[in-house]
Amino acid sequence: MSNRIDTTRLQEMARAYTTSAVLYTALDVGLFTHVSNGYNTEALLAQETGLRPVDIDRLVSCALSLDLLDWDGEQLCNAADVETYLVEGKSRYAGPWMMFTRPDVSGWFQMTEKMREPDSTTLGMYDELTVESARKYHQATASIGFGAARRFVRTVDLSNRRHLLDLGGGSGAYSITAVESFEGLQATVLDLPPVVVATEEYIADAGVGDRVTTVGADFTQGEFPSPVDVVVMASNLPIYNSEVIGAVVARAFRALEPGGEMHLIGEMLDNDRKGPVDAAMWGMNELVCGSEGRAHTRSECEEYFRSAGFSDVEVTDFVSGTLARCFGRKA
Repeated sequence: MSNRIDTTRLQEMARAYTTSAVLYTALDVGLFTHVSNGYNTEALLAQETGLRPVDIDRLVSCALSLDLLDWDGEQLCNAADVETYLVEGKSRYAGPWMMFTRPDVSGWFQMTEKMREPDSTTLGMYDELTVESARKYHQATASIGFGAARRFVRTVDLSNRRHLLDLGGGSGAYSITAVESFEGLQATVLDLPPVVVATEEYIADAGVGDRVTTVGADFTQGEFPSPVDVVVMASNLPIYNSEVIGAVVARAFRALEPGGEMHLIGEMLDNDRKGPVDAAMWGMNELVCGSEGRAHTRSECEEYFRSAGFSDVEVTDFVSGTLARCFGRKA
């Protein structure tokens, strides 16, 4: 007998926004931080937050149902990932990253209008970037960026490299982590002029100003600083369309010394475009943000590299189900 078809999956999808809203609210009121700090009953939470008992009841019920909270006897406790990443004051607190796309919520519910009356540019929201908005952006993303950078230096051996070019490097996470990990390596972060003001603050905090420099420029235009022997472009792939990415990879190839290498790290679709969902959604996010970007498949990224002249091209998982890494070498 065939499985009965019903609307359960579709209903869950239609109301998926409610899950995001509960998470945002829990972070707004510090639910997980309070629970971690010992306010682990509903009565104590109502007292600490000043919220009505009925609203604490509602919020706790949702958090329990979503496996954000659990019971330890008669007391509440955080799920393991919540305790690690969503408790303020902990070293790995990622609350700002979880809230990063919250201002875009209304735009996601205007996508039909945006498709019918498109208004997009190459850089989208980055056209209006200021130093202050760049600082705010990287305050939200830096913890994730440095985590990815640590994974990168564990994955890729740069011990024989001399100069890394970090395209769209933002906080400088990859450059800072790389020079800290590989003696003798220098790095240059190339990003928009307002961004590199914030980048230099991260560089100064890390104490690597003698080894990491910045260039304020739009990397979608113009030739790159050279000579360099490794190029990294991380976590900005879906912002751009195929023409831009292909041109960036080609200019990176020209900037590299013979024997140099490039690593493109980003949210890539499988070749059948049936996932990962996250890659597809970051591509759709560019409609919301007003850019011409899209989700790229693994095979498309390989083709950008081969067309530029790279050899030994391959795509491997970087963070399984989330990020992939495309590699190529200049012969």
